[in-house]
Amino acid sequence: MRTLAIECATEACSVALFEGDTVVAHDHRVLGRGHAERLVPMIAALLDRGRAERILVSLGPGSFTGVRIGIATARALAYAWNAQISGYPTLALVAAAMRADRPGQPLAVCNTGGHGEWFVQKFDASGMPEGEVRSLAPEVAASAIGTARVGGTQAEALVAQRGHGEASSLHPDARFAVHVPGALLTPEIRPIYGRAPDARLPG
Repeated sequence: MRTLAIECATEACSVALFEGDTVVAHDHRVLGRGHAERLVPMIAALLDRGRAERILVSLGPGSFTGVRIGIATARALAYAWNAQISGYPTLALVAAAMRADRPGQPLAVCNTGGHGEWFVQKFDASGMPEGEVRSLAPEVAASAIGTARVGGTQAEALVAQRGHGEASSLHPDARFAVHVPGALLTPEIRPIYGRAPDARLPG
């Protein structure tokens, strides 16, 4: 089965096309902004314009806008191609990249969150999460995450703040999407926000 993976939940934007578990085309760019303008052309530049029988898309947490751009694009392509669609958690994708580099070890992921906080989550050696993703202030995250290996966009800052461990500065990358544990894939394509909404309904 050919699979298209989409990831644009952070400053990076990436797409990957797979034949089975083998990457046949890939693009990864750290954009900061402009995901809406770049994502579809990046897909169109892949082999066979990225057409696939299955689509995997990042659900977050991450950038509110980036997550929704990725989901909207994946839904539109799934409809046009009559393709299967599944979502995966963004932090699990970073964990999958770390496991590909060095399997068989527990690890943690620390990514940029909103309002100066960090999204953090621990994973066991098989890539399954140990607890829910949390959005924490940096000093709280540093004391809450004791795992030696930490990856993600804020991994170096977390390790520096707590004073020990090994950091891998990583942006999520779609070429590792097929390595996210199958138990974490979901047909419910809706954003994972990772923190409570800022807006409150009036009393």
